[in-house]
Amino acid sequence: MRVTSPARLLEDPPGEAALARLRRCGFDEPERAARELRLVASHPRLGPALQKGMGSLLGSLSRLPDALGALVRLERFAREDEALTLRKLLERGSRSREALLWALGGSPFLAEQVIRHPEWAEWLTRPRVLASAPAARAIAAEARRLVAGRAPAAARDALRLLRRREVLRIAIRDLLRLTSVSGTLASLSALADGLVEAALEVAAGELGEPRARGTAAPSTPGFAVLALGKLGGGELNFSSDVDLVYVHRDAGPEAGSDARAQALGRQLTAVLADTTEEGHVYRVDLRLRPEGRAGSISHSLRSAAEYYRWRGATWERLALLKARPLAGDRAVARELLRQAGPFVWSQPFGPDAVAEVLRHKHESDRRLAARQLENRHVKLGRGGIREIELVAQVLQIRTGGRLRKPRARGTLVALEALRSAGALSAAAHGRLARAYVFLRDVENKLQMAHDTQTHVLPDDEHGLALLAARLGYRRGSGAAASRFRSDLRRHTDAVRGVFDLVLGRLLTSRSAP
Repeated sequence: MRVTSPARLLEDPPGEAALARLRRCGFDEPERAARELRLVASHPRLGPALQKGMGSLLGSLSRLPDALGALVRLERFAREDEALTLRKLLERGSRSREALLWALGGSPFLAEQVIRHPEWAEWLTRPRVLASAPAARAIAAEARRLVAGRAPAAARDALRLLRRREVLRIAIRDLLRLTSVSGTLASLSALADGLVEAALEVAAGELGEPRARGTAAPSTPGFAVLALGKLGGGELNFSSDVDLVYVHRDAGPEAGSDARAQALGRQLTAVLADTTEEGHVYRVDLRLRPEGRAGSISHSLRSAAEYYRWRGATWERLALLKARPLAGDRAVARELLRQAGPFVWSQPFGPDAVAEVLRHKHESDRRLAARQLENRHVKLGRGGIREIELVAQVLQIRTGGRLRKPRARGTLVALEALRSAGALSAAAHGRLARAYVFLRDVENKLQMAHDTQTHVLPDDEHGLALLAARLGYRRGSGAAASRFRSDLRRHTDAVRGVFDLVLGRLLTSRSAP
């Protein structure tokens, strides 16, 4: 096959051979692609590098979910790139070029980050940056360095920018498959852990609390933050709320007043969730705290423990399975979990409790069906993530009172522990674990597109094809979207089968564990 020279690709107007090559590279609008290439090449001092690296550039673009979008954004990046990072990347090794192009063509949100911050592109393409994602402790240390000596508004923005930069790193590692789906979830959770810890210190400083530098003492003695939900399980999404619970000591020199705890809770929530032109750090969901929206923002140990002992609901038993100390005075958080342990593990979980779980699930199903989302909502829909979580959580509570091994926070770890304990067959475990990884991957690719908290599949073929390409399905004539739909149906059918079998059997069982 005759190869079209780079100069021919930059001709105006392009010839038929050039347009044919651009079509082969995945450009559905080759004339527009040719125009964008000319714009990039017209950038001062970029032309020679572009012509030299044209073949490898087009090869990389052909593998992207949105080749034309990447090329359009490449031109925008070139205009903002005062340090000529693009020229360096065109001349550098393939991994660096792939990382930048996936940032530009993997999702509009990621592209906006490197266009707004061209220096992040150069940082991102360093081998050590893509080699791994930092642990929570390293994130917290970096956040402390960035906020040190800054005014409150600037300190808050430093946290927002750090989150966006690290999400960019995690997303590119995910899109290039340099890590597993579980690794991505763990990295996103570690990022949130470190940022919440640093945000608590910022909040305490804004309230005039002394810092506990150079000691092992908590910076907020007597006040603790617990993580629940997917953050508690170490399986956070790309654009998820963080489910938090605040608790404080009842009395004593370390406790301070109840008013101080309420102020800390409000300030921490504001540091994380307030939105500026730099966005937010995290949306905060406090509805899992005792008494939900009606409760105080922070509860004393005594009031929280009494609430769970006398008024805790079935769904709160499930929620507490994922609870873990996150920031502040972790001894306080551990004490609450110790006191709440009997509420979670010691009470029977028989057919009545299972029926309550199913009643809530069926009501959720009806609401989704009314909106025609039952087969498009990967979290709450038929055979979705929530059904896998419910199977794991119900079986955990039924077996965890007798056996400690199933008391795991993460869903995948819990499923394996249940299989090992004999509470879940090997076949059911395999179906649920494979579906969980697949659906969480889908969820992440949906959310990284625009940094929005969505769980709903696109309702158009183009959007579905872009999603499938992000997931690694090869593009071309609708085949990627079709293969994705087939795999999705296979997994959701398997999950619904296990869900109906396991919870249906427990519903008719008259024996409590």
